[in-house]
Amino acid sequence: MQVRRILREPLLHFLTAGAIPGRYQGRPAAGAVTLIARLQRLACALALAVAFVLALLLIVDGTRRLIATITAFTIAHSTTLALASLGVLHVPGPPVEALIALSIVFVAAEIVHGRQGRPGLTQRYPWVVSFTFGLLHGLGFASALAEVGLPQNSIPLALLCFNVGVEIGQLIFIAAVLVLIAVGSRLAATLRLRSPSWLGHVPPYAIGGLASYWVFERVAGF
Repeated sequence: MQVRRILREPLLHFLTAGAIPGRYQGRPAAGAVTLIARLQRLACALALAVAFVLALLLIVDGTRRLIATITAFTIAHSTTLALASLGVLHVPGPPVEALIALSIVFVAAEIVHGRQGRPGLTQRYPWVVSFTFGLLHGLGFASALAEVGLPQNSIPLALLCFNVGVEIGQLIFIAAVLVLIAVGSRLAATLRLRSPSWLGHVPPYAIGGLASYWVFERVAGF
């Protein structure tokens, strides 16, 4: 019941007349539109994290290295999310979001360089890169959650619920990607299909191109 109340409280915070900004008071529909717009920013922060994790999956070899890399990312973003949400850290949102998108561009470029025989920092020390950029992702989560609103009397529990949800979604995504890769490889081997050489460059260029768009979009919003 406590968890359900915490998850419901941000919605009530915006839809009740006393908590909605002045121009929305007494107008629940307008408050709902405001909430949806702010949830879009949270969804964008989550999408950036998914893109970053996908880039890591494409560059990290070995199960143990992948586990260490994802664990470092989780610890980092959980730490800065808690510190920023509790008011210990104060960092403006738009520059952080631009840096987050830039971190994805960096890892995407590292993937391309690695496949050209020039392994970079991410390939050699993936946990260092994932931890460093994970600190930024945590700040991005905190900025988005601040706009949605956290229940002031239960912030630690709300953060725990959010983190658990993020990690469950992250694990499901990783498992789905690994299964798709395994099935695709098995199918290609069974049918004796030979992939064109350029196909391996499509994912990093797609991720890097989308992240580059996010960089320019965030910089334009400064």
